[in-house]
Amino acid sequence: MLLVYLAPFAVGAGLYAYFRTKASRRAAAVFAEAKEAGLIEPPSLHPHIELALCCGSAACVAACPEGDVIGVINGKAQLIDPSACIGHGACAAACPTNAITLVFGTRTRGIELPVVSPDFQTSVPGLFIAGELGGMGLIRNAISQGQQAVDSIHKLRGKAQGDLLDLIIVGAGPAGLAASLAAKSLGLRFETIEQESTGGMIAHFPRGKVVMTKPAVLPLIGPMKFTEISKERLLEFWQGAIQQTGLNIENGVRLEGVIPFDGGLEVITTAGRRKARSVLLAIGRRGTPRKLDIPGEDMPKVVYRLDDPAQFDGKRVLVVGGGDSALEAAATIAEETSALIHLSYRGEAFQRARRKNRDRVATLAASGRLSTHLGSEITAILPDRAKLKTTSGQIDILNDAVIICAGGVLPSELLRTMGVNVVTKYGEP
Repeated sequence: MLLVYLAPFAVGAGLYAYFRTKASRRAAAVFAEAKEAGLIEPPSLHPHIELALCCGSAACVAACPEGDVIGVINGKAQLIDPSACIGHGACAAACPTNAITLVFGTRTRGIELPVVSPDFQTSVPGLFIAGELGGMGLIRNAISQGQQAVDSIHKLRGKAQGDLLDLIIVGAGPAGLAASLAAKSLGLRFETIEQESTGGMIAHFPRGKVVMTKPAVLPLIGPMKFTEISKERLLEFWQGAIQQTGLNIENGVRLEGVIPFDGGLEVITTAGRRKARSVLLAIGRRGTPRKLDIPGEDMPKVVYRLDDPAQFDGKRVLVVGGGDSALEAAATIAEETSALIHLSYRGEAFQRARRKNRDRVATLAASGRLSTHLGSEITAILPDRAKLKTTSGQIDILNDAVIICAGGVLPSELLRTMGVNVVTKYGEP
């Protein structure tokens, strides 16, 4: 009789062990792929797991909205695809044993961050920071920080006297747009400048990418009534909010410096100088595109990211780089247009890219829709061609356009020139 009662428990325990083992093997495979590609360092805020406290419940795995970022291997949770972590924090909230804390950097790879007080003010009086530059890359958090920073500015700094602006907001991504709406709702005299286009880095994400998974509330607009939205729909929403509220965003204006003076700050931009009582930096951590410093790089045919593949239809395109952005750009153009694509990378293999992108490029190369040039380095760009230095000598690649995907230059030095204290964190909150 006892066996009759124990049999269902035994079957249940066996099934539980089977699925746990299967999940563990799958997580280990994802981690092995990330390790092979050299993608084992989180880009910013991420979970640190205290293994002694981890019970292996997998509650963190279920809570993560980004997919295969965290997994349970051999009964303990760990980051299995660290580079895909965006610091959502849902894993920490779901952990039943409080084994997870959110930190910046790792023991081997530090992350530079500006020192910012709880009211978002830097070491320079009147200069505030919100959003990704301060370490908060999640759109919902950036939106919240943009509003909170403006509230702090209004309380701490008040309004300016005379012709001085109350506030200059630098950046028109999620934090900057939310801050602009907050400033308008408070009746502040302000200007918002953006070095590229409205939406910040979101505008340069791949088409169809889901960029927001949690709702937020905007001043003057109210709740953003969606939980998942593509970059195109979010940009359309932002434009609607700008038109509805009458916001004025000055696009194509790049920040070059901030100089304090008695009673305010002078902002130096590519469009001249302007003064304000306070300044809010809502710029991204990626900074400006990294240049290669080669002849011809300033030609109109050279760009640093892929916006619309259709613009290259029927053209000869050279993509430079070996990371995911370069491989994605080359593959997307090859798949969606009739362009002739060449992909140049100085390494002997695309080890910095994810396997799915490497496989994607390999398939296109095998079908003749894309040519790869490993072990090559671009040395000059001419009107109708580019010169590549290879192990077998110099070659010329005929092209109508060049896309350079060499990453971005962090604005840490710019912050230091302004007088902002910048620290490097190694796995610290």
